[in-house]
Amino acid sequence: MLARRRHVYFAMMGTCIGLFVLAWGVVRLWSVPVAVGMCVVAMVIPPLAAVVANRRGPDDRWWDDPSGDPKSDEWWNELDGKKPRQ
Repeated sequence: MLARRRHVYFAMMGTCIGLFVLAWGVVRLWSVPVAVGMCVVAMVIPPLAAVVANRRGPDDRWWDDPSGDPKSDEWWNELDGKKPRQ
């Protein structure tokens, strides 16, 4: 799951860089407004890539990780109905 998210993230960021390079290296020679539009699209991609990369999947177990505070972990285990580890 992590590998797939990482691949999608790098694909999105590669697209972003590609849009910037194409916009100001090639497209601006024919149309500056189109080049600016491409940069606006490229500007939206990094936040979306960060959301995709940090999204938790159904297989990611983050909610039941111990917090490091024994009292808090004991309290949450009691609420969840879990037996304390021996």
